Amino acid sequence: MRSPEWYRPRIAYLSQFILPERFETFRQVLSMRTRWMTVCMENTFHPQNASAIIRNCEAFGIQDIHTVETLCPFSPNTHIVKGTDKWIDLHRHADTAGALAALRRAGYRLIATTPHSGDTSPEAFDVSQSPFVLIFGTEHAGISDEVKAAADGFIRIPMCGFVESLNVSASAAILLSQLSSRLRAGNAPWRLSDDEQAALLFRWLMESIRDSQRILAHEFPE
Repeated sequence: MRSPEWYRPRIAYLSQFILPERFETFRQVLSMRTRWMTVCMENTFHPQNASAIIRNCEAFGIQDIHTVETLCPFSPNTHIVKGTDKWIDLHRHADTAGALAALRRAGYRLIATTPHSGDTSPEAFDVSQSPFVLIFGTEHAGISDEVKAAADGFIRIPMCGFVESLNVSASAAILLSQLSSRLRAGNAPWRLSDDEQAALLFRWLMESIRDSQRILAHEFPE
């Protein structure tokens, strides 16, 4: 990642090519983005669910989505996503073991989303202890035995009807809404660093301005 000193003049220059209101929206959205909480989707089969997950994460300020694609590709429907995928970062993993190892190296607690002995509700889950990843399984079978064995904890959405579980994208929306609200209301250092915000703002500007590469090269030839 480049330093904020590299980004600062380029961001200032590119900001001239979008409406001030749009630039301010970028800054406001960035101020609410987080990597403290992230999501891992294990073999999401339906494009509709993949699309909904992206929209959910973007809506609730989750910057990263990790996917395991051992059995099927994570293939969101572009008509449903409607461009929201350009605002988030998608990290694809070939297998569950590789995804879990990468997330552990990054300092994440592995939290499986499934009814399980010793599980906790969204209200009781400790969002401030350390960064965490919510792991969602495939639509039919749920999370794999590999995830169950590796998980640091389990979280469930309490049910009071005959339905035992919700669609994966509905479950994700509920958990992301509740946990992200609690996270932002707490004391955990959930915001992106200055370096991360600068890098994202630069990328969003480049993706939002027509012919941005030529415009930038005119002022900052490299």
